[in-house]
Amino acid sequence: MKRIFLTAAALLGTLSLAAPLSVKAENSASVRRLLETRECFGCNLTGANLKGAHLIGVDLRNANLKGANLESANLEGADLTGANLKSANLTDAFVSGTSLNNANLTNVDLSNAHLYNTDVNGAVLANIDLTGADVFNTAISVGGEY
Repeated sequence: MKRIFLTAAALLGTLSLAAPLSVKAENSASVRRLLETRECFGCNLTGANLKGAHLIGVDLRNANLKGANLESANLEGADLTGANLKSANLTDAFVSGTSLNNANLTNVDLSNAHLYNTDVNGAVLANIDLTGADVFNTAISVGGEY
């Protein structure tokens, strides 16, 4: 009886790990491509962990970064035109000279982020969190003109 229980537990443990690993493997190939080539036009980075990444000047136009972790990432000069950042974490991110034109920023956490000279023309800015954010020369305002 003990042997059957251990076999079943091992099998279930293996199966429960199989699905997340395949998703992570798919994203890690795109992450690797991004970090090596500095571009990932239209790639799928859904849920990718880019915490603290130096993404200065990267090309992420039309990339899918839905739910990605960009906490403390440096996005200076990055091009995220048309990117999907829905529910992404940009807490403490440095977003300077960045293009977020036509990007989907719905439910994005920008708390304590630094947004300087960032283009957001046509971006969807619904339900963003700007708690403690430093916003300068960027067309995002709360309760008035920027």
